[in-house]
Amino acid sequence: MRVTGAHGIGHETVEAEIAIGTDIGFRLNPMTGDYELVADLETWNQSISVERFIDKVNQQYAIQTVKKNTVNDGFTIENETKNVDGSVELVVTRWT
Repeated sequence: MRVTGAHGIGHETVEAEIAIGTDIGFRLNPMTGDYELVADLETWNQSISVERFIDKVNQQYAIQTVKKNTVNDGFTIENETKNVDGSVELVVTRWT
């Protein structure tokens, strides 16, 4: 997938493994194995800041990782609550 600036004129176009439209994406850094945000910050026209966007992505990644590992360890996810402060509470059980 290719991601470029909103207007595409004079903006670098890069390959991205994951794209959100044509203005935001993530590419894998082969040196570190980490995904990097690819976006044109000059044309960023989202309802939240870049920092808040990255925080939300990191939170969702953490939640999915915990859920996957929890299930792999034999637990059952009983409840997931999103709190007013933005935190997420998971209730898990396991019978032994």
